[in-house]
Amino acid sequence: MTTLFTVIHIVVCVSLILIVLLQAGKGADMGAAFGGSSQTVFGSSGAGTFLGKLTAAIAIIFMLTSITLTYTASRKTSNLMEGVTAPVTRQEAPAAPGPAPAAPAATPGAIPAEKAPAAK
Repeated sequence: MTTLFTVIHIVVCVSLILIVLLQAGKGADMGAAFGGSSQTVFGSSGAGTFLGKLTAAIAIIFMLTSITLTYTASRKTSNLMEGVTAPVTRQEAPAAPGPAPAAPAATPGAIPAEKAPAAK
């Protein structure tokens, strides 16, 4: 459904641009007064009202598709981690129960590991 609204929105955008460019500017009547003739497809007065109404209708469609696309985009939840599964980690097999390992015997004059200087 979003794709349909997007396609309609793009077509309406291009149409709105073309219709606005087809309209004559405010100074077109002054050019006709000095010898130039305003040649329009829809007649001398019909083009202004027809293109004005068409621009208003397409502008309303443009606003409605903009609001609809904004609403659908805000309602859609995008979860980047949606289809991702956690990586499988190798787990060590539990050690067989048995006697606890014997602690190494301390040698006389040895420095405990906690107090020994760090090796470089």
